[in-house]
Amino acid sequence: MRRRPARVVTPSRLRPRDLVSEAMAGMLQRPGRSVLTMLGTILGVGAFVAVLGLTATASGQIDRRFTVLSATEVTVQDVGSGNPDDNAVSFPADAAQRVGRLNGVVHSGVWWPAPLRGPRISAAPDLAVGDDADSGLSVVAAEPGALTAALPTLAAGRLYDAFHQSRAERVAVLGAAAARRLGVTRLDAAPAVFVDGRPYTVIGVIREVRRLPELLLSVVIPTSTALAAYGPPVDDRAKMLIETRLGAAQLIARQAPLALRPDAPQRFTAAAPPDPTTLRGTVAGDLDALFLLLAAISLIIGAVGIANTTLVAVMERTGEIGLRRSLGARPRHIAGQFLTESTALGTLGGLIGTSVGVAVVVLVAVAREWTAVLAPWTVLIAPLVGSAVGLLAGVYPALRAAATEPVVALRR
Repeated sequence: MRRRPARVVTPSRLRPRDLVSEAMAGMLQRPGRSVLTMLGTILGVGAFVAVLGLTATASGQIDRRFTVLSATEVTVQDVGSGNPDDNAVSFPADAAQRVGRLNGVVHSGVWWPAPLRGPRISAAPDLAVGDDADSGLSVVAAEPGALTAALPTLAAGRLYDAFHQSRAERVAVLGAAAARRLGVTRLDAAPAVFVDGRPYTVIGVIREVRRLPELLLSVVIPTSTALAAYGPPVDDRAKMLIETRLGAAQLIARQAPLALRPDAPQRFTAAAPPDPTTLRGTVAGDLDALFLLLAAISLIIGAVGIANTTLVAVMERTGEIGLRRSLGARPRHIAGQFLTESTALGTLGGLIGTSVGVAVVVLVAVAREWTAVLAPWTVLIAPLVGSAVGLLAGVYPALRAAATEPVVALRR
């Protein structure tokens, strides 16, 4: 009797197209659960893109504003001779002119808080303590150059000038808050304010300043007037505010003490602004560290969500897995099916999260009137981050599905 040749069983195959089709069918079988599963990945990738974009955008604004304002400001402090009984002002009478000769100086002037303790400042003379005198206000002595270097915006009137300074005129400029408290609203009648009964004619009201914000709550008078009326500063020594051109601040800070007093430059300390590049890098680094940590936490939550959902799907579809295995599906086919499904969930979540992150960056930039800055590599790599999260999250459920025995699965 002739033996029949043994039949050769052709190994089963799972084409990539069928693999993707099965994965999409698994996702669309329960769309609500798939959307909730992707939520963690969407938040994580969206936070990743938004953080990098907003950090780059904000850093550009910090650099621009810091360079324009703070990088052009130098402060020179009068530290005196070291003798606590020496209250003399170290700045010479022509301090502004000396510093003004330095290349790169725009405006400069000396200022200090007037040495008054609890002054009675009012809009009417002869007020007793407890009347309408406002103890919340202060008196500041400032040269015209210091006022100009503070970059004030006038609400009314004008600033005093070199003429008032040279004659020690009793004139004053009020900050907006001080004018409001004193009830000074108009200057056409030449109103006066009284400091301990001493009158000063108000010639201007400052709405806002970009430097020296304490001026807004002060009665500002010329330094020559303050010296004649109240003497030199005692508790708070004099300072000089210098406005420089861009790039000149560091040089001016080194030259100013010597220009002011060649005989005793040690009586001054000059504070130059820090490097804007360093500041920008520090701010960007802090923001990156904080928000990227939040993005990483969101991605971990998303990975756990995908892993949990895929694992639940494996347990729910145990019968289906057993049927596929009995019909010839190999363990790697089962593993590939669930791995593709979890990767697809992560990729889709990454794409949606990238779109959300880009939209957040653009909307914030438009709302703040900024220029949106977003590196192309951020947008390109973000969906891949979602794919990696989905791939890693699906490894364990896929291996568990591949290890399912057909006989055991069919009994359930």
